[in-house]
Order: sequence, then structure tokens, then C-alpha cells
Amino acid sequence: MEIAELKKKLIAKINLTDNNEILESMMKILEIHNEESVYVLNEAQLAAIEEAREDYRNGRYSTHEEVQKDIKEWLKK
Repeated sequence: MEIAELKKKLIAKINLTDNNEILESMMKILEIHNEESVYVLNEAQLAAIEEAREDYRNGRYSTHEEVQKDIKEWLKK
């Protein structure tokens, strides 16, 4: 299906729906693909990222294999 045809079909579907949840979800999807859209992190998010980086630098992390082993142990309980 060509882009022009796909756009027409999508616009028609959008015009037919009154479902706010669907419309908001579609808007979020389109905003993600907008090149000008930049997600700005808040202070708590930036602090959490820095804490995670510090943990990694200091060897405070688990490998994928270690986590998988722990999950198997937890599921046995």
C-alpha cells in the first residue's frame, strides 16, 4: 500500500472514532516519531540514572546469567 493511500485510510479511521484513549495513544506514537520532539528528564530521573551509573562503575550490578539464576530460585519457592 502506498503512503498516500495509507494516510487516507488512517485519516478516515481517525475521523470515525470517538475513543479518546485510542486517539491519545495514536498521538503519542506520532509524537515519538517527530524529530523535533525531545523527552526531558526531571531531576529525580536524572538522579536515578546517575546512581545507576555509579553502581555500575563500582561493580554493583548483576549479569544477565546471575539474574536468570535468581529468578529460577525465586520461582522454586
